Amino acid sequence: MAPASRPIFGIVSLIILAGGILLQFLVILSGAVNSSPENQIYFLEASNIGNIAGARNPSRWTFFAVCGADSKGHNTNCGKVVPALPFDPPRNFGTTMNVPDQFIGTHKFFYLSRFMFAFYLIALFFAVCALFTGLLALCSRLGGYLSALTVSVALFFQTLAAALMTAWAVKGRDAFKSGGHSASLGKKAFGFTWGAMACFFIATVLFCLGGAASRDRSGTVSRKRSTRSTRSRGSFLETDSQKRVKDDYA
Repeated sequence: MAPASRPIFGIVSLIILAGGILLQFLVILSGAVNSSPENQIYFLEASNIGNIAGARNPSRWTFFAVCGADSKGHNTNCGKVVPALPFDPPRNFGTTMNVPDQFIGTHKFFYLSRFMFAFYLIALFFAVCALFTGLLALCSRLGGYLSALTVSVALFFQTLAAALMTAWAVKGRDAFKSGGHSASLGKKAFGFTWGAMACFFIATVLFCLGGAASRDRSGTVSRKRSTRSTRSRGSFLETDSQKRVKDDYA
């Protein structure tokens, strides 16, 4: 691998990593920012739930609030912004009347969604750290491997967050449908979440390749120096042996 490829790997890795962080922010700001495209991002939408007191019809679960939807399909009439908003319809609506039975008497959805939010923020923290350490990857092998390690931690937590999000949203959709309601998943939230995970995976691989390119260069230099040293010692020994032979003949 050509040594000159190291900064190329570093730059491409930083661009892909920044793209993953952008996708994370778009999801995280949903429900807290009423502008495009955040007002189109939600995890789960339940409609035909007018018989549930306190519920918007439809109701959309975003990162920070439960929102309604306007005629254009944008989030509107969002409720109070709540950090780590749990997906728990009886708690969200303030009633258990006409709420599907799968949501009553269980904390499964509560903990799945709460841990998802926590892992999402941890992944964002390590991804931002990797963005700064990634600058070192442009000029050193250590920077490349350090950035790869940091991004891999972000990848781990982002994967956990994406898996938990998929679990509670799909189970919640099925529960609403079994109760005679309509429900659908938010395509943008799912696409951005899994897309960020893919970006972190690619960035991890590229940072490792950048570090390997630097290592190959160091190894080549070391081998050249070792070869020169061996040749020099060989030449010295050969010259010394020739002198001894001449002295014996003399």
